[in-house]
Amino acid sequence: MENPLAFLQNAGATDLGFSPLDAIVVLGLSFILTALIGWVYRATHTGKHYSQSYVQTLVIMGTVVSLTILIIGSNVARAFAMVGALSIVRFRNSMKETRDLGFIFMSMSIGMAVGVQAYGLAVFAALALCLLVFIMHSFKFFRRRHPAYRLQVRLPLELNPESVFQNTFDRLLRSHRLLSLETVRAGVLQEACYDVVLKPEATAQGLIEAIQQYNGNQKIILFLATDIDDLLNNEK
Repeated sequence: MENPLAFLQNAGATDLGFSPLDAIVVLGLSFILTALIGWVYRATHTGKHYSQSYVQTLVIMGTVVSLTILIIGSNVARAFAMVGALSIVRFRNSMKETRDLGFIFMSMSIGMAVGVQAYGLAVFAALALCLLVFIMHSFKFFRRRHPAYRLQVRLPLELNPESVFQNTFDRLLRSHRLLSLETVRAGVLQEACYDVVLKPEATAQGLIEAIQQYNGNQKIILFLATDIDDLLNNEK
């Protein structure tokens, strides 16, 4: 009986220019490498919108791209046919986090490398990119030294929101800016919204307690500026 590997190498060979064994290797390796990327994404994800479906899509996308590249090969006609087929696809889902787009391109690039059968490059690139992601995540590269907050405060109409907290802000904040002012509770109260940055020695709880001394224990909301988009999306 013919050796199984030799059978796969020769059986079913077509004008596509690759054997079933080539397809198995390409699909298997691309699946393993893109699954590694998916695992790194899950391990380093810090946002609020983690999606199992998105991670599975990363793996599927990288694997499909590798097969697509293998099928196209160096055939220009197939390349144009594939472009025409993909041009009718429309993607309308917006990215919750810009970081997700980087992982999509990472998965596609690894799939392309496997598809052209540059296996060594694909393995090296996948390991190197995953290591870089882990390093940036572990050492918190590019993190702001002083987190920015959005502060919403309700206070009586007779108080001036631009000056009532001036001493407190000078003591606890590196910077602050009044963004908006509106009346609430049928015009009984006013609500001021500020962008604020705490000093290193100050705390969010300390800021809230200091403001409560001026606004009569009315409603105070303080949240990280990175959560603003999440809150706005939830309100829509």
